[in-house]
Amino acid sequence: MLKSNYSGCALEVGTDEAGRGCLSGPVVAAAVILPKDFSHPFLNDSKQLSEKKRDELRPFIEENAIAFEVCFVWQEEVDAINVLQASIAGMHRSIAKLKTQPEFIIVDGNKFKNYKEIPHKTIVKGDAKYLSIAAASILAKTYRDEYMATIHQEFPQYNWQKNKGYPTKQHRAAIREFGVTKYHRKSFKLLPEQLKLNF
Repeated sequence: MLKSNYSGCALEVGTDEAGRGCLSGPVVAAAVILPKDFSHPFLNDSKQLSEKKRDELRPFIEENAIAFEVCFVWQEEVDAINVLQASIAGMHRSIAKLKTQPEFIIVDGNKFKNYKEIPHKTIVKGDAKYLSIAAASILAKTYRDEYMATIHQEFPQYNWQKNKGYPTKQHRAAIREFGVTKYHRKSFKLLPEQLKLNF
């Protein structure tokens, strides 16, 4: 059973991101404040759920949350500041956009930077422990997957609709054959044999 609250504060926000390990596309972060009585029978870490269940949960979370926001950090910025900083920046921006100011922040993972004067706690595997982080993980993942399916239309040979930009064998084979696109992260090791790719 996922816990509803870590801090005891009524306005506790959970935050998470999706797409850190991808070779292409943005890092997408989300922040969610849930009411105390929020529950859903299969809300869990987005990685544990089927795409169908995530898509079903997204409108339920959005309708029932006190506040939620989603933020895209584009691949150019990921390249400029590195993927960890991009993840933290995305989480900060999601929290900044919330229409309700949180009193406490719980973060999936073990790295975060102070946001304003609001206390925070990093929680390893937090998306499998706390409802608000699980909800944020679902929003981040569904918004990102939807975006990757859109850019798949432009570059179908990379099959982003299916691999979402992750380094699958097929994705790497397409990079080998067709080169890189404007959506690829140039700072990432795109191919195992890569020493220096000419961009």
